Amino acid sequence: MEFKVIEIKQGVLSANDRDADALRQKLKENGAFLLNVMSSPGSGKTSTLLQTIPRLSEALRIGVMEADIDSDVDARTVASTGARVIQLHTGGMCHLDAEMTRQGLEELGYGDLDLVILENVGNLVCPAEFDTGAVKNAVILSVPEGDDKPLKYPLMFTVADVLLVNKMDAAACFDFDLDRFVQRVHALRPGIPIFPISAKTGEGVEPWCDWLRQQVRQWQDA
Repeated sequence: MEFKVIEIKQGVLSANDRDADALRQKLKENGAFLLNVMSSPGSGKTSTLLQTIPRLSEALRIGVMEADIDSDVDARTVASTGARVIQLHTGGMCHLDAEMTRQGLEELGYGDLDLVILENVGNLVCPAEFDTGAVKNAVILSVPEGDDKPLKYPLMFTVADVLLVNKMDAAACFDFDLDRFVQRVHALRPGIPIFPISAKTGEGVEPWCDWLRQQVRQWQDA
């Protein structure tokens, strides 16, 4: 029996890329900076936001979109910072694409915001494949995950614009070589900014916030 094999992934991704570019243009017109935060579950995305938002909120109007397959635990937690927050349920999807992000932004309302943070669904595979329309992609890796993750999930570290290494306060308990990790990341993404932090103690968070402030300012001024 003869049948036709059709490769659809490229077509799907191409359509998503067009949607993402259109969304970035709308964000630019409104002066809103969208940051897409990706990581494994449990790496500390939400706890990093709890350290980040209060440091930025005096100068920036901030909104947050919390994406999960289910629950509103993270949205309730982040709402304690005073930021405008909505919860996005993906209906079983392991990532957000540009159209899903656009719908979330419309519900959040971003015309009066300087910075919108999308906390993507937690995993190191699917979110890396789909452009959400974000201005920058941030990836968080926690020390317990190991310094070999760039070898196992190269696309995630290739699409990242900035990298945070979280749980440095626990580094002594794990066989994690920061220098080796940095070398592996830079082999995929030369020159990417890397910030070792502890979302528990606040160690290293201020330099990360300085970087983000600068990125928002450049986006709005360009």
